[in-house]
Amino acid sequence: MAAHTTALPALSLLVRRAGRWLGGWWQIANFGAVIGVMTLTPSSYSRPQRARMAHHMVIDTAPVLVWFTLLSALLSLVISRIVVVTALSYGLTQYALEMLVRVLVIEIIPLTAALFVAVRCTLPHGEELAALRLRGDLNRMRERGLDPMRHEVLPRAVAGLFSVALLSVLAGVVALVLAYLASYGFTLWALEGYTRTVGRVFSPAVAVVFALKALLFSLAVVLVPMGSALHDATRSRMSAEVRGLVRLFALVLLIEAASLAANVL
Repeated sequence: MAAHTTALPALSLLVRRAGRWLGGWWQIANFGAVIGVMTLTPSSYSRPQRARMAHHMVIDTAPVLVWFTLLSALLSLVISRIVVVTALSYGLTQYALEMLVRVLVIEIIPLTAALFVAVRCTLPHGEELAALRLRGDLNRMRERGLDPMRHEVLPRAVAGLFSVALLSVLAGVVALVLAYLASYGFTLWALEGYTRTVGRVFSPAVAVVFALKALLFSLAVVLVPMGSALHDATRSRMSAEVRGLVRLFALVLLIEAASLAANVL
């Protein structure tokens, strides 16, 4: 009887935590649906709204564009050189380029861009929104007849999506160029074969999986921090940030595992 009595509070606590966990993910999903509808609504792109979106796009992307390009170029060059030298030593040169494209462009670059944007942009945006919520600024905007989701949240969300897409594309192009240079040097004689290799790697199925992964990464790094900041019931700002960070990394790992499984199958 004593053991049964002791187990009841533990079970009740577990149920409450599971309920809060599911409720948090449901709120993030609902937040994502609201942002998706607003993004597809023409009224969200009035002249003042476009100005706010452009402002956030510039301040989120421009300061990190050069640094991220240089860092991704350095990472791509180091990995390309290691793979090429290792392939030469084992007589597997014919597989080096294909592996470089798969590892760099399909796996590492989208993940790196998403995490970089999350740390640089969307997590700070979540902190800003949490501060606005805790101070009551969002409620005061509603009292003045303004929609805080449209005026404060949507521009930040669109800027985050834009930043992930731009950095992923730019870093992918840089990685492809450096992989070619690391393999063949400054010459054009191997360009045709290299293009065929890249095309063979990006089969229709792999291209679809890659596009879906990039899209899901973008949505994850935008929706999870902001949704957690806006809808977590806790009054502690730090607790909301930690929860958002944990949810973000869990979702990113899940997306990456799903994409790896899809490419293997």
